[in-house]
Amino acid sequence: MIPARAKNELEALAPLGEVFRQVNKRLFLVGGRVRDILVDRDTDRSGDVSSEVVSHDIDLTTDALPAQVKQLLRPSASALWTTGERFGTIGCVIDGTTYEITTHRAETYSPESRKPEVAYTSEIEVDLSRRDFTVNAMAIEVTGSQPTLIDPFNGLQDLAAGILRTPISPEESFSDDPLRMMRAARFISAYALQPEPELVAAVKAMADRLAIVSSERIRDELCKLVVVDDPSQGLYFLHDTGLAAQFFPELPAMRLEQDPIHRHKDVLTHTIAVVAQAPPELLVRLAALFHDIAKPATRAIGPNGVSFHHHEVVGARMTRARMKKLKFSNEMVSHISQLVYLHLRFHTYDMGWSDAAVRRFVRDAGELLDELLALTRADCTTRNQRKADALNRRIDDLELRIEQLSEQEELRAIRPDLDGRQVMDRLGLAQGQVVGRALSYLLELRLERGPVTSERALSDLDSWWTEQPENLDAAQPSNLTPQSFDNKAPNKE
Repeated sequence: MIPARAKNELEALAPLGEVFRQVNKRLFLVGGRVRDILVDRDTDRSGDVSSEVVSHDIDLTTDALPAQVKQLLRPSASALWTTGERFGTIGCVIDGTTYEITTHRAETYSPESRKPEVAYTSEIEVDLSRRDFTVNAMAIEVTGSQPTLIDPFNGLQDLAAGILRTPISPEESFSDDPLRMMRAARFISAYALQPEPELVAAVKAMADRLAIVSSERIRDELCKLVVVDDPSQGLYFLHDTGLAAQFFPELPAMRLEQDPIHRHKDVLTHTIAVVAQAPPELLVRLAALFHDIAKPATRAIGPNGVSFHHHEVVGARMTRARMKKLKFSNEMVSHISQLVYLHLRFHTYDMGWSDAAVRRFVRDAGELLDELLALTRADCTTRNQRKADALNRRIDDLELRIEQLSEQEELRAIRPDLDGRQVMDRLGLAQGQVVGRALSYLLELRLERGPVTSERALSDLDSWWTEQPENLDAAQPSNLTPQSFDNKAPNKE
């Protein structure tokens, strides 16, 4: 029943299992690792998200109570922590491997609580019954003479048949932890599982219960979903069941009403296709999910048909607002909203790529250049293969130009040919607004023509200075100081 390929992994758990067996306690490997052993996967795709979102610990469960677990682990553990002890979990490191060992639980959630009311049980079957889906309600005992699969709810059979269902009634399971409704979307996509009609009906009826789940947990589950190989079916599940409306109402808003005259792509269908086509990297996938968020708000019908003017600008603002509500980090909010803002930038260079255009594109993309190019490729969902091929050739050409120009100059760190101190010394100025304006002028010259010598830059500065009004106030304070250019050029957004 247990594949031979898991032999070494399970044998590594035998010494720990023996520690528990000697005191007549049982120890079981549980969680996603059991499922992935059975389907021959190294890890869930969600492992690509980040260590902050996904745990790579080995999950075990036991009939020993937490106090006894600590006692059993102390002699061999190099580190031991009890931050999860009130939920029955003890963590430790043994021989460089991290384990989390949880006493069998029979927990329930009160109707308005985000946290479980923990009750312990001595029965592994009871513990497994409280887990989210049958494909996750399996365990491998490591305290016997041979590892033994425990599968009271036919999870292995469901894996083989491609069925997603809950060990107990879906209403009871989702009431215990409403986040399981979102988690269903991930398993539908990651393991090509078909949800049972009863499960779908329960999610539709209980979608509003997601309101009691913290934004952080919802955010993390969304991140895990978008990085699976093809999250399409999971995203449609979030939309069709009403779950998305609870935490990301802009997604169902993308299902714009179509009419036979003013036709355009269905924005929701296009968005999900772009997510699926993007490389499974969190930054790019989230940018794909948000890139057309403002199309419903900016849609206009004119004599030339449907337009979405400035949806990238409005979209960047909407992305920031929604991501902040979902408690994304400031860095992630900044990166994703910038990619949304820039996602049409490639298409503004229809007449060819001059060196100046390449420099400006690279400067505007900054550290997100690779992600922006990946998003641009993914954003082509046309069924016209000729158009798709033409777009990809244009992106190939741009990447080649970037590579060639980068061999000649510091393309990814473009700054003016003079620094702020040189400007102040040349013009006899103190730090202030005029210096910032001078640097902006020099930066524009640098972008337009490439690098020049300091002597040429000083001459250009002199010419610029002679054209300035005599009443420039050199002492006027400014947010744009010479230090603004120490690390990177200012962004025009």
